[in-house]
Amino acid sequence: MAQSEEDRRSGEFVQSLDRGLAVIRAFSDEQERLTLADVARTTGMSRASARRFLLTLQTLGYVGQKQGRFYLRPRVLDLGYAYLSSSTDVEVVQDHLERLSAKTGESSSATEYDDGDVVYVALAAADRIMTIRLSVGRRLPAFCTSTGRVLLSQLGEDELEEFLEAYPRPQLTPHTMTDPVRLREELAQVREQGWALNDQEIELGARSVAAGVREPGGRIVNAVSISAPSARVSLEQLTGELLPPLLDETEQCSADLALLRRG
Repeated sequence: MAQSEEDRRSGEFVQSLDRGLAVIRAFSDEQERLTLADVARTTGMSRASARRFLLTLQTLGYVGQKQGRFYLRPRVLDLGYAYLSSSTDVEVVQDHLERLSAKTGESSSATEYDDGDVVYVALAAADRIMTIRLSVGRRLPAFCTSTGRVLLSQLGEDELEEFLEAYPRPQLTPHTMTDPVRLREELAQVREQGWALNDQEIELGARSVAAGVREPGGRIVNAVSISAPSARVSLEQLTGELLPPLLDETEQCSADLALLRRG
């Protein structure tokens, strides 16, 4: 969950680092170039503070500036590369994603849960064009994604209550499920059946089905999804044709991770 107020007030919490990272997180694929005012508004900082952090990041090579707009430079990838390059688990998952996409002819992806969102850690693109833009490191709200619901389905009652209270649930499309009662029912069903569907809740025209990759103790560590356009793939096709190879591949991936950790 998010950093608590008690932790923030402790002598161990470095607020300037927190604020500097907030400036980096202000950028996204929807907001690639931001003005000083944009960064200040997104982070909740004063313009003077935002300017100091932006200029510091620019000096360090993480941020560039052109015609009054700031943008992230490639060096910012170093911050995530250390995690990806040190994670053998991600390499194993990537191999299974590629096999899954080869079997189904559809794009597949793997996510992990982080602070209310799912973060994409591996992708295998099919030759088909998808409407939604995904990339390693992209974050999406966990409550309305198929992989997010798989990961959230293992939360206990108290943890789920904390999640629903702590994180916003925006209505991203007319299909987005935001009601907490319906979400609880949906997560209970996902927990029982072991997989989750998403029908245009993140973006109109995009559907997906997801299942979990488990560590030896049974905890879900990754969720893997297959995505397809709603105009081409029906919900019946998702569950009838794409779900079986997805379940087979996530089961094999779980077995491979167990062998890796045992060895």
